[in-house]
Amino acid sequence: MQMKALWWKLVILGGVTLLLMVVLLRIGWLVDERQQRQRAAEAGVAAAQAGPQVILGPVIQRSCSEEWESSNLVGKDLVRAAERRDFVLSAMPAELIVDGQLQQAPRHRGLFKVNAYAAQVSVQARWASLAALTPKAEHGGLLRCEDARVMIAVSDSRGLRSVSIKQGEQPLMVEPGTMNENYPRGLHAMLPAQALDQPLTLSAVLNLIGMTDFGLVPAASATEVKLRADWPHPSFGGRFLPVSSTVDKKGFEAHWQVTELATTALRDVAAGRALPGIERDPEAAGYLAPPSANPKQEHVADTLAFSMIDPVNPYVMSDRAIKYGLLFIVLTFVSVGLLELLSGRRVHPLQYLLVGLAMTLFFLLLLSLSEHLSFALSYALAAGAAIGLLTFYGTSMLGARARGLGFGAWVGLLYAALFVLLNLEKAALLVGAVLLFALLAAVMALTRRIDWYAPNGRTVDLPDPAAAATR
Repeated sequence: MQMKALWWKLVILGGVTLLLMVVLLRIGWLVDERQQRQRAAEAGVAAAQAGPQVILGPVIQRSCSEEWESSNLVGKDLVRAAERRDFVLSAMPAELIVDGQLQQAPRHRGLFKVNAYAAQVSVQARWASLAALTPKAEHGGLLRCEDARVMIAVSDSRGLRSVSIKQGEQPLMVEPGTMNENYPRGLHAMLPAQALDQPLTLSAVLNLIGMTDFGLVPAASATEVKLRADWPHPSFGGRFLPVSSTVDKKGFEAHWQVTELATTALRDVAAGRALPGIERDPEAAGYLAPPSANPKQEHVADTLAFSMIDPVNPYVMSDRAIKYGLLFIVLTFVSVGLLELLSGRRVHPLQYLLVGLAMTLFFLLLLSLSEHLSFALSYALAAGAAIGLLTFYGTSMLGARARGLGFGAWVGLLYAALFVLLNLEKAALLVGAVLLFALLAAVMALTRRIDWYAPNGRTVDLPDPAAAATR
């Protein structure tokens, strides 16, 4: 009868575990819902202020047209018609040097923080000549061209606060729009009386704001970019990693060098491909730049970019913690079962349920607190509340204060191990496997003298190996 009761208890505990899995799943859905609201807050800030920024330029362009007369034979009559071809010529820099300084400028929408920045970007561009702007008549017609102009395109022109462009020491008049339908957002400045066979040097300073991501298209024969920011957790993306970078608690500094031999950006820009978005770290759950107005239009393939990743995002960390939830509940049940066997104190399945609910609600406390406090402090408060409650309840459940304190210490050890696992991204699997093996070894050591076929699981005396060897 006692064995039958034990099996029924195990079945009931299995049902309790399934119920707690449903509770954990529901808390996981809540984390997903809060993540969706975080994304909505980012999209709202991007719609009201400015989104991620990608910069292209400066590029020298010239609008030209060719007019000619064509002759077509219609029946016996020769019909003449005037035709016209409009086209834009582009000249990419031979050398492009970019120096950028970015500072955090976070925005808030309700409870949600959106990582944003204010940037000052200095650009120096040099052309050996502008021979690429010399038009060629394809139909032997009359060519007409406007003055050359410098164009700088950005992903979101609402983020431009001020822009200055100089030709040598002479400032140019900056006007809105790029005058290029493939890059509708940005600015331009005319270059009157610029000789096409002479070298040209331009400098520009852009003060702009954006959010979460920053990138630059290396549309030059040789591109060198230096970026500095006070963001201590950059995720370098795009198609090229920095050749050197330093990251510390105060921020980061990164240096890129790219030549035309390694990038297709010059061909992509000459073909009129649209500015790209920036691919984010999948765990960042961040906002991507809105798609092009023409979804079929191809995008420039190459960028030099970084993202403002928050490694202690409360929703990402809470989601990671919940993934360990079932394992920790099972380990707690095993520890209660061991104490029940070793002490002879019977624990009701309802008490197992209450213990499991206390451990499950820890994750809900962690999620709610981390929206207002730092993750480390939220974890400490939620874990402290759970440990205190389980220690208090364990004293009565196990029938002795010492057992209750031991049970509370064990739960505290589990929460400490979970915190370590959450903060060890690269070694989490290794540390988790070692901890589980150590726990299994401890359980096997504590239960090695238990006679599982005995009515009450009493311990048995094992022979002493040393004494057996002397006989």
